[in-house]
Amino acid sequence: MSSKQISEYFDATADRPTRDDLRLAAGLVEGEKIAIDCGCGAGSDIAFLRSQDFIVHAFDKEEESISRCEKRFKHDAGVHLSQADFNTYNYPDASLIVADASLFFCGQDEFDQVWHSITNALLPKGIFCGSFLGPEDTMAGADYDKAAYWPDVLVLSEAQVKHVFKAYEIESFIEHRSSGHTPDGKAHQWHIFSVVAKRY
Repeated sequence: MSSKQISEYFDATADRPTRDDLRLAAGLVEGEKIAIDCGCGAGSDIAFLRSQDFIVHAFDKEEESISRCEKRFKHDAGVHLSQADFNTYNYPDASLIVADASLFFCGQDEFDQVWHSITNALLPKGIFCGSFLGPEDTMAGADYDKAAYWPDVLVLSEAQVKHVFKAYEIESFIEHRSSGHTPDGKAHQWHIFSVVAKRY
């Protein structure tokens, strides 16, 4: 994905409304409020989590993401930022882990180890809130231009997503299907599974 496309995406999502699944997840957290935002983008989820009194550890692979968030939260000692990907991030213990539209870009061969790291970081009764790319999404199709956008995307069926949560109690599982356009104006068919789950 080009720098221009990344910037357009961050511009479009910097102040997006908070998703219902994230509000649900935040409300389910028991005890100390410590969150990890995986793939924090322009910081919209960080802003919501801070409004709910979470200490937030956040990471993103993109330098522009961290640069934007450093400026946005420069006076907030409750936000801890790292430029890293799922494999290189050092996950602290957390009561909430958020991965919205970021695990899409975890390589198929890397996912098992990444999911092991996420589960190990969650405290008992900790909450996961995130989304997974379904097989009918444009990004999963043969015509998706991997050279222009992303070379490897993680695609899971409904059964595969539910199997991922064998060590969790699923609190919410919603399948989203919609058509529209990406921030750069390209037509897109979305097929996404959104999950909120509590670790046993």
